[in-house]
Amino acid sequence: METAVKLPLRRPKLLDQVRITLRTNHYSKKTEESYTSWIKQFIIFNNKIHPDKLGAEEIKNFLNHLAINKHVSASTQNQALQGILFLYKKILKKELGWIKDIKNVKRVKHLPVVFSRHEASQIINHLDGSNKLFISLLYGTGMRLNEGLNLKVKDVDFEMNQIIVRDGKGEKDRITVLPQKLISDLKEHIRKVKKLHDSDLKKGFGETELPYALKKKYPNAGKEFGWQYVFPSNSFYYDKENKTKYRYHVHDSVIQKEVKKAVKELQINKPGSPHTFRHSFATHLLDSGHDIRTVQELLGHKSVRTTMIYTHVLKTVLGVRSPLDSIL
Repeated sequence: METAVKLPLRRPKLLDQVRITLRTNHYSKKTEESYTSWIKQFIIFNNKIHPDKLGAEEIKNFLNHLAINKHVSASTQNQALQGILFLYKKILKKELGWIKDIKNVKRVKHLPVVFSRHEASQIINHLDGSNKLFISLLYGTGMRLNEGLNLKVKDVDFEMNQIIVRDGKGEKDRITVLPQKLISDLKEHIRKVKKLHDSDLKKGFGETELPYALKKKYPNAGKEFGWQYVFPSNSFYYDKENKTKYRYHVHDSVIQKEVKKAVKELQINKPGSPHTFRHSFATHLLDSGHDIRTVQELLGHKSVRTTMIYTHVLKTVLGVRSPLDSIL
């Protein structure tokens, strides 16, 4: 009788190892996409030589190339560095030490773009359907674009008039206000999402992604309505790894395009985006007399110094009368 020969397990490809490690450590999808993209660019820049044979000198040359030839911003250059350092520290298990002579891009501190109340109202009323509701929610809660997209039905609390933001920046949960004006429209929208979900279930679908290891712990939770996205996509997403069709949330580019289109059509001469509504939320709360600590909590800022940027916006335009106005 022949004995079965055990073949050695095939080691995943380098970028697959990066993805697996990122997911195991609960990094966001955005971080996963960013890190794998920069690692891939780093490898291509070095003529596809395996990173194990490269080191600090090659990393320095790549980062300098981004600064000098590609003219990237300081945050982009730092993002590339963090992705490459993750590769060496977590995957290749190599300590690089201090990387010298990097041409660091000078970080320019810009004041955030803020819509006036009138501009915010104009843009929101220029939109329609779920796009209007979504942007109203960003302005009314201070959520980031990605936080709004990832909002689940179970985290909208109509009884307590609040929204629970899960896994915000820095993997933190926080509570923000649910605007009273949106309650009726939001309830009606969720009723429509429920109909869509029921239809998906009848067709043998209706499952959504679950965070961390919840799928193993609660195998059927992914089909429960509470775990569904508040703003689902019109189409399904096929997960090759789990061989499952999911109804993912609406793509961020859809929201971004609609806001940019509205800003252009309304002839608002500001480089506005969905994130501008978060800046506007904070600035308008401070202008209304709310204390900075409350605004800090609602925004989920780790330090009040981050929230202080909005006081600088207020100082530049509000409560100051030009001397020219007093002589004319």
